[in-house]
Order: sequence, then C-alpha cells, then structure tokens
Amino acid sequence: MPLLGCLRLAGFAKRGIAPMRNSEHPETTWRPSRRAVLGAVAASTAAAALPLAGTPSASAETRRELLYIGTWRGTQVNGAWFDPVDGTMTPYGIVAQVNSSWQARHPSKPVLYVGSGDAGGTVSAFRIDRSSGALDLIGQAKSDSAGTPGGLSYIGIDRRSDTVLAANFAAGLTAAMPIRRDGGVDAPASVAVHTGSGPHPRQTGPHPHHAVVDPSGRFVLVPDLGADRVFIHEYDRRTRSLSGARTYPVTPGSGPRRVVFHPDGRTLYLLNELSADLHTLSWNPEKGQITLEESLSIVAPDYTGTKSGGELSMSLDGRFLYATSRGTENAIVVYAIGRASGSLTLVQRVSSAGLTPWTFSIHRSGKWMLVANQASSTVNLFSIDRTSGKLTATGTSMTVPSPDCITFA
Repeated sequence: MPLLGCLRLAGFAKRGIAPMRNSEHPETTWRPSRRAVLGAVAASTAAAALPLAGTPSASAETRRELLYIGTWRGTQVNGAWFDPVDGTMTPYGIVAQVNSSWQARHPSKPVLYVGSGDAGGTVSAFRIDRSSGALDLIGQAKSDSAGTPGGLSYIGIDRRSDTVLAANFAAGLTAAMPIRRDGGVDAPASVAVHTGSGPHPRQTGPHPHHAVVDPSGRFVLVPDLGADRVFIHEYDRRTRSLSGARTYPVTPGSGPRRVVFHPDGRTLYLLNELSADLHTLSWNPEKGQITLEESLSIVAPDYTGTKSGGELSMSLDGRFLYATSRGTENAIVVYAIGRASGSLTLVQRVSSAGLTPWTFSIHRSGKWMLVANQASSTVNLFSIDRTSGKLTATGTSMTVPSPDCITFA
C-alpha cells in the first residue's frame, strides 16, 4: 500500500488565487475556481513526490472522495481528497474562512454545515461543489440570540425533520434550527435551556456537548458536561419542538460528552470526558428513560495522567465500539459489543499516532478510520480489520492545523 507522508497545507492566497466573494456575505465567504483548486491539488502532490503525483488518472479521480477538516479555535475549514482504494489523502488548501468548532454534512443535499465557537454560536451553511471541493456560503443563523461568548461544541442533522440540532456549550442550551429547501439554515424553531453544575472547575454551569435523536424519533438526548446529566427532551419532528427535561444523572465530576445508539434501538453508550469512563445503558423508548447496565474506564489500568475522553463511535455493523482517550495517553480503545447483552469487551488499545485524538471518522466502507490529532496538527489514517475490529496505523498522515472534526462529503 503506498504511504502518504506528512504534507503542509497550502492556502489558496499563497498561490496567488484570487478569492471570489459571495455578494450576500462578502466578509465571510470566498470560492476558488475549479481550475485553481485542481491546480493546488496537483502542485502540493507533486511537491511531496507522492504516489499520486501529477494529474490523477480518470479512475483515481472518479473514486476519490472529498474531506472537510475543521480547525479547533481557528478560522478555517480545510479540504482534502481521500482515495479509499489506495488509502491516500491529498490536501488542497483552505476552502472556507469561518470559525469552525464542528461540522455536519446534509444526508441528501450537497451542503456542509459549520458550527462556530464565536459569540452566539453561528451555524453556517455552505453549498459543496463536488467536482472541485469549493464551498459557497448559502446563509448563516445564530443558535443563541443572547450572543453568549464561547459558542457551539456540536451540530448534527436530523434528516426526517430537516433540522440542525446545535449544542451550544457556552450558552447552556440545545437549539433546533430548520433547514430551508435551498439547504440554508434558519433561526431556532425551539430552544431547550439546561440547568445544573458540577464539582469540576469546568462545571460552573451547563455545557451541552452532543445532541442525538433516538431511533423512535420522539426524543433528543443531550449529554451535558457541565450539569453531569444526559438531558432527555421530547421532540416533535413536525414542529421541531424541544420540550421536557427528563435526565440521566452521572457521578458528580464525570462530564458527559458523547452518546451513541446501538442499531437494536434499546442499547446506548455514554462517554464521560472528565472521568474518561464509558457507560453501557438500556433505553426505554416508550418512557424516554435510561438505566445503567455497566460502567468501565477507558484508560489503561496503570495510567496516572490526566483523564480526558474524546470521541465515541460505532462500526457500521454495530459489532465494535471505538473511543479516544486524550490527556497524555493519546490512545484509541476498541471494544467488542456483545450480540445479545450489548456488554463491552476490550479488544485493543492502540496509539493514536499523534497527540490529543480529538475526534475520528469511519469511512462508509468500514475499512478506514481517519483520526484528528489536534495537538500534533495531523490527520492520521488507520485501517480497520472488519472481522476483529482492530486498528492498524498505516503511517499515512496529513498536516492540518489543530484538526477538530473530519467530515466525508
């Protein structure tokens, strides 16, 4: 398998490519031409003397896929091509000048949504040019009308109601923001304000960190790092209304961060950031209730450093669960999921091949995992054994400043 060495992203401005501004939002968007983008791809590839050097063949160009990578506390979204056959990544530069805390792609429209960490927690909608990877700004809306400094920690899309669900970490609220027919986003149709705090210095108030619709479509679950609870809001898809506030409390100081549903619709998993532990939970969709079944630490038994759980995701077939242990452990932990019980069995603990594995994304083939190592400013590629669930570092990496979110387009 040809390996791709570390590359430094080349900004379009440095290559003398003039920005094209959107007349409606001239200060926030620009769009390089298709010729400019493809030229940047060829230039950066040739400079590094990579296996993909020169103009890609027609077959390689057909199979490659777009990637968008956000920058933690930065002001840009970076673009890259991923070849799922060869397992190579080719960066082509900055595609949007916007504060980027999290991203989400619309499941059917060629639109990328970018949630910001700026005051008010703005969500920006960009139309994707699938041939070049360029982005055009469609519109923007704030999740928090009060303009609380600090902004969003997560955005996700509910396809059935065509809604952006935004977790505003700073304002302590979850917003349901309608998606327009053109893919743009409107101001919130409803907002659920959280309350609560915890003993940790980062828990002086509520800080929502995720928002997921349950399989029944009747509830939105929001792990709240600051309140030490998972909030369970009733959700009306027709009106996009969030209401009610059932909660699942965790041990004080745990800091809930991510929740993932198993395909069976009755089991879910919760990752706590501050305590770096993982809860196996049963879910009652009729009552909207959570019950703890099992709790285990994601850090190694002899680890004594700072604990910090990062990302949590499941293999596409529901057989394996993956979590990142940040702090100074810098590891990805793999668990097998019990077919009948949903219980977890440790399979592997492997280095993330960088520092502070903030997030990762699993390719739709189930063969690849791309890891955003935020502190080392690298995106590292792992292969996945779909039989055992184990990861193998390929040695392929790509330089991206402080990556925090990887989105396949």
